Amino acid sequence: MDAVVEALLAHPEPAVRWQVRTRVLGEPDPPGLRAEIRDSALVRRLLAPLGRPDAPGVYAKWQGAHWVLGALADLGYPPGDEALHPLREQVLAAWLHDDFYREVAVTSKAASYRHAGVPVMRGRARPHASQQGYALWYLVTLGLADERCERLAERLLHWRWPDGGWNCDRNPEAGTSSFFETLLPMRGLWAFGSPEARAAAREAAAEVFLRRRLAFRAGTGQVIRPEFLKLHHPLYWHYDILGGLRGMAELGLLGDPRCADALDLLESMRVDGGWPAHARFYRTSTEIGLHHDSVDWGGTGIRRPNPWVTTAALAVLRART
Repeated sequence: MDAVVEALLAHPEPAVRWQVRTRVLGEPDPPGLRAEIRDSALVRRLLAPLGRPDAPGVYAKWQGAHWVLGALADLGYPPGDEALHPLREQVLAAWLHDDFYREVAVTSKAASYRHAGVPVMRGRARPHASQQGYALWYLVTLGLADERCERLAERLLHWRWPDGGWNCDRNPEAGTSSFFETLLPMRGLWAFGSPEARAAAREAAAEVFLRRRLAFRAGTGQVIRPEFLKLHHPLYWHYDILGGLRGMAELGLLGDPRCADALDLLESMRVDGGWPAHARFYRTSTEIGLHHDSVDWGGTGIRRPNPWVTTAALAVLRART
C-alpha cells in the first residue's frame, strides 16, 4: 500500500496529491497546493463550457454549473473564491425556484407530469432531492454558502419520507426511500451542520443505507442492484458502495458493524496499483451534449487502477481505523 500512496503523491494532478495528503495521510492543508488545483488544466477544462456563449444549462449532464461546482468541491478547489459567485447564483436560482415551494397532490404517475411543482402522492413529496442536497454540500464545501443555504436545508427537511430519506419515484406504490435520492441530501445536511440537519442526516438518513448494509435488501439479503458493486468516478447523482462508504465516513459511522460487508467488498476490489473504475456514467467530449464531461476521469477497466477511485478508497479505509 505504501507504494500506491507514493505513486499518487507523485501524480501530475495537484488534486490527486492534495486528496492523498489530506484525506489519506491526514496532513494539514499543504500550503499552495489548493492554488495549484485552482490553476490546473483540469479545472480550466471543467470551467471552459460555462464561459461559452452557448453555455450549458445549470443541470445539463455533466457540464452544467451544478456538476462543475460539485467536481470542484471534491477536487479540493480553494474555498471562498468570489470568481465562483456567478455559478452559485445560477444554482441557487434553480434549486430555490418557486416550483419547489408548490406542492401538488396527485394520485398517478401520469398526473404528476401535468403540473408544475413538487408532486405529493400518499402524503409523500417526490422531488429530486439530490439536486438540493448536492448543492448544499458543494456550496458549504467551497465556502460559498450564505443565508439562502438555510432554505435548501429547510426544503430537504420538509420533504423527508417516514423512513428518514428521500425518493423521487412517481409510482404511488413506492414506499421506501431511494439510495440515489438520499445519499446527497444526507451529505448536504451533515455539511450544513445545524443540529436539526445533522440529526436528520446521522440518525435518520444514514439508517436508509445501514439497514441494508449499504447494498443489500433488508428482507432477502440479496444485492439491491449489481451496479452498486461496481466502482465509478464521478458518481454524479448515482450510487455505489464506495459512494455509500464515503458518506458514512463523513458522518463518522464506518465503525457501525453494518458497514463491515461493504468495507470488505471494497478491500477485495483492490488490484495491482490501487482500485479500478469498473464503469462510468460519462462520455469525454469538449462538445456540449447529454452525459458529456469535459474531463476524462481516468478511464475504466477491471484491472486498471483509477487514481480518483484509489484515493477515495484509501481515504475510506483510513477513516475505518
